[in-house]
Amino acid sequence: MNDVEDMEKILLIEDDKDFSEMLSLMLKREGYAVERAENGVEGLQMVEKHAFDLVITDIIMPEKEGLETIMEIRQLKPESKIVAISGGGRSAAGSYLKTAEYFGAVKAFQKPFDKREFLDAVKNILGS
Repeated sequence: MNDVEDMEKILLIEDDKDFSEMLSLMLKREGYAVERAENGVEGLQMVEKHAFDLVITDIIMPEKEGLETIMEIRQLKPESKIVAISGGGRSAAGSYLKTAEYFGAVKAFQKPFDKREFLDAVKNILGS
């Protein structure tokens, strides 16, 4: 396996601890270095301090929701590659995900999503 320095770095912003753990393990098995944040506030602090090859963010979260997080990441680091994920909320997940793409997410997935399709998209986005 590659040295940690050679691994592509992913920031996962997800408030559901179980889902975050599952997704993190799935990405680590594919050879990615994964850092996790529980909400948009924490995620933005990490983006300010560290370089990530990809940011994966949930949309519906406490403290700072994902659409606002995406816009602020775009302002901080316009070159950032962002994937949005959502299980919905007050309205259908699809409308949140379309808005996320409008705000700058390169791809959006509705939970639950196909694991292989998700990993293939991450691989394609990162060009690995």
